[in-house]
Amino acid sequence: MNIIGIHHVAIICSNYEKSKHFYTRVLGLPIIEETYREERDSYKLDLQLPDGTQIELFSFPDAPVRPSYPEAQGLRHFAFKVENVEDCVAELEREGISVEPIRIDSLTRKKFTFFMDPDGLPLELYEV
Repeated sequence: MNIIGIHHVAIICSNYEKSKHFYTRVLGLPIIEETYREERDSYKLDLQLPDGTQIELFSFPDAPVRPSYPEAQGLRHFAFKVENVEDCVAELEREGISVEPIRIDSLTRKKFTFFMDPDGLPLELYEV
């Protein structure tokens, strides 16, 4: 096996328009493609990150709620690489997004913090 990176992260949201606004306007991710799948009454929004990784944002009617606490089993969170955590926190706070206090990773000595998407999915900003 020759894994060379992550292609995409898939997210199922509860409110498509709210999540679309969050990921495209608040986080500033450009849209690759937006598809409405009539047979599923579902949207799929492909978003681009600068390194080529993508986020697939899905809407499904009546999708079940899943706990998303940082210590729950399953996907814990995913982290965005950023050059300056403080600048990103200031941008998020201007948009009314609550952000945890910035911490220092005890192993790498790098700055990081967490915030939530509209469905409570924990997202991390990690300074590189």
